[in-house]
Amino acid sequence: MKVLIVEDKAYIRQGLINLLQLIDFEVDIIGECESVKEAVIVTKACKPELVFLDINLTDGNAFDFLEQTEQLDFKIIFITAYEEYALKALKIGAVDYLLKPVDINDLEVALQKVVNTPLSEHKQHINTVKKVWKEEDSNLILSLHDSFQVVDLNELIYCESDKGYTTFYCLENKKYMVSKTLKEFEERLTNATFIRPHQSFMVNLKFIDKYDKSGVIYLKNGKKIPVSSRKKENFLRAFLNWNKC
Repeated sequence: MKVLIVEDKAYIRQGLINLLQLIDFEVDIIGECESVKEAVIVTKACKPELVFLDINLTDGNAFDFLEQTEQLDFKIIFITAYEEYALKALKIGAVDYLLKPVDINDLEVALQKVVNTPLSEHKQHINTVKKVWKEEDSNLILSLHDSFQVVDLNELIYCESDKGYTTFYCLENKKYMVSKTLKEFEERLTNATFIRPHQSFMVNLKFIDKYDKSGVIYLKNGKKIPVSSRKKENFLRAFLNWNKC
């Protein structure tokens, strides 16, 4: 079986390759990718039969990839960290997924299930996952002091973290503060259109007006966001890819 691994962390890709070599299952690993852009190119060129697909990628998420390859025939085993919102979609869709770090027994079970599921049935499961994901992916529910606030991610401009609290800044000068760190929201927001250019900030790519090469993001509302040297490369990759869309 021709296999493509789409995962943004090199050590996880290598770990998965090592596990595949240990089990009694014949695979031909045709490539490794860390971004949606790379994965789409390789998939169209090499036509894998099975894709191990990470939820979060450097320039988007698994569902961006699926939308751009929906005409191709291949099966999928998702790879994900423990994220309630992602797992809900996967479970409802009845598709196979592996939690990080990948366990060899779980891998064998997932592979066997994929092999035994007809492609047409598998694609129906994937379509269910995409539908559930889209229904849940546009909103974020924040637990405030006295209520639960629904935030439309299309209206969320940026988030700022300070001393264990995170403030969400939205259109129409709305803002909400929660007693959680930004880290607790990072993977959820990365699945949308957000990037973390600095330890204290996450920014919606849609609201960036320009990036100054000195290391400053200018948002459309006039706010300036610093880009740390450690996160500069990842930010630029996401920013430039976003503006190519």
